[in-house]
Amino acid sequence: MSVTTNEPPKEGVPSATAGLRSGSLGTADIAFFVVSAAAPLTVMAGVAPLAIMLGGIGAPVGYLLAGITLAVFAVGFTTMSRHVRSGGAFYAFVTRGLGRPVGIGAALLALVGYTGMEIGVYGLLGSATQDTVHALFGTDVPWLPISLAGLLLIGYGGYRSIEFGAKVLGVLLVAETGILVLLAGGVLVKGGAHGLSAASLHPDHILIPGTAAVLAFAFAAFTGFESTVIYRREARDPERTVPRATYFAVGFLGLFYAFVVWIAIQAFGNDEVVRAAAEDPGGLFFTAITVYVGGWAADLMHVLIVTSVIASLLAFHNAINRYVLALAEEGLLPRRLGRIHPRHRSPYLAGMAQTVLGAVVVLAFWAAGADPYGQLLLWVNTPGMIGLLFLQLLTAIAVPCYFRRVSHREGILPTVVAPIAATVLLTTAIVLVVGHIDLFTGASATVNTILVVTAPLVFATGFPLAWWLRRRRPTAYAAFATEPAE
Repeated sequence: MSVTTNEPPKEGVPSATAGLRSGSLGTADIAFFVVSAAAPLTVMAGVAPLAIMLGGIGAPVGYLLAGITLAVFAVGFTTMSRHVRSGGAFYAFVTRGLGRPVGIGAALLALVGYTGMEIGVYGLLGSATQDTVHALFGTDVPWLPISLAGLLLIGYGGYRSIEFGAKVLGVLLVAETGILVLLAGGVLVKGGAHGLSAASLHPDHILIPGTAAVLAFAFAAFTGFESTVIYRREARDPERTVPRATYFAVGFLGLFYAFVVWIAIQAFGNDEVVRAAAEDPGGLFFTAITVYVGGWAADLMHVLIVTSVIASLLAFHNAINRYVLALAEEGLLPRRLGRIHPRHRSPYLAGMAQTVLGAVVVLAFWAAGADPYGQLLLWVNTPGMIGLLFLQLLTAIAVPCYFRRVSHREGILPTVVAPIAATVLLTTAIVLVVGHIDLFTGASATVNTILVVTAPLVFATGFPLAWWLRRRRPTAYAAFATEPAE
């Protein structure tokens, strides 16, 4: 059997992203982008208390299960990344495995999904900064100017080079991880509230109805890990860099999330932590770090939550820009969005478009009197989260379909067994997330229905668009998701 590591060069098309700086990112750089998109400190301080409240002391296992599921998915995902070099990542993989109509639907879903995840977080930025200013200075500030300033800051970060973004994210990620490690050290040294316990791992605390809710929160916390592949063209030695960054991101997030949630449980004790989480979910981690480290650490954590949100925004912004670049290359978006800045070598017009769109959405929610956290963040993030989970599912299905049609020397484990297992696990995850969507949004049944059906409707739009392209723009349709010319 012959070796096929990429599609034949004759299928290549001129690359609109050829101006990106090739070979500028290493494993650590890409991992910083991906882990920063997950915003570990924000997830822990803002979401983990809710997971504990609903799932009890078995909550850490939910994060481990989510990490294991996505590690299984990553086996087929990274194997296929050695054969498909397109910057479109998800939609390119889906196209190669399931055909162009499905791939075009996946492309729209990726664009809307990542955009929703980014824009919604500007509401979190406004809300988190409000809380931080109030906690530190006792002053109330409006959220809109904060969110708009964040839009400009993130827009500038995307305008600068990818190396600039990697350096910024590296510093922010180390800082936010450091404060959680500091909390963990304090709890471990003092032995927790009543001594350290492994009760979180006991089946009696895992096999309960609330675990389903924990899994929903946990899968949402990993959103964005798959974006390692979209940096392939800018990676040094992508055959090694992309898989390493993917496994590092999944492994780090899964273990770190589970460990920190366990630490929070030890800080209050097995019998008291659920009540503490229910009484003050937003203050759970601040109370813990005040007791075990000191008030100064709580003040620092307030500041680092804001920088954690900024890191998440910058990581998502760069990921979206590269999807826009890829779609401009495909001809599905205006070609001008694929322009590269002559000095910074960044996709600056794609970034500007994202900034303008974000400002429009933020201003619309403000004009409607919406809450920045409960509505701008949760209502805009929810369709994005569901869309990205659906994309992962489509990609898992596409992997074995692709390898059935090409010559390769990959084993059956990464090309068949792992993708099928990932398909089953991701289907379960989607059912759990949709079934507990009210825990994310706190909205009415009507609003939740709209949020849930948005992703399938966006995906379905790809089929008439594919039909239109095939009839009216056959060249663009034929070139969709083919390998870029080097």
